[in-house]
Amino acid sequence: MKFFVAFASLITVACAQTIAIGAPSNGDTITPGSQLTVEVDRPDTLTGSQEVAIAITLATCPANNPCTDMTERLGATLYTGPYNPQFPPFPTPRNIPLQNFTVTVPESLQAGQKAVLSVSHFSLVGAGPFDLFEIKNVTLNVGAGAPAKRSRMMRV
Repeated sequence: MKFFVAFASLITVACAQTIAIGAPSNGDTITPGSQLTVEVDRPDTLTGSQEVAIAITLATCPANNPCTDMTERLGATLYTGPYNPQFPPFPTPRNIPLQNFTVTVPESLQAGQKAVLSVSHFSLVGAGPFDLFEIKNVTLNVGAGAPAKRSRMMRV
């Protein structure tokens, strides 16, 4: 019984430390070669934690197949490094700690594909502490890029 209570408490603490991808949302469209802002939210909690790092990756989905669990293959690395969520400087509807990352969408993506944006999160939780590792995903549509500019040659 004590084990069950301790285990349930541990799960509750871990869930309170979880992240969410605030932007982009499932179904949003991205364009190859463009800049993309990824908002990583972490709801406020009373339990102490130390953020270690995150990695933001983008993987294309297999042709003619739905995007399935992409934790086995994360794809192209768009960002790796520190994660330091802060409350916004002004009140917002959700008013939770977050951090925005601007990344570049790989030009190799083809219009009409689907892609999975993943955020891998690692933190240390509690006084112990214990490690917490999680991966969150959103599925995105790949749209057509801007048409290439044609060079104009002056004819003499």
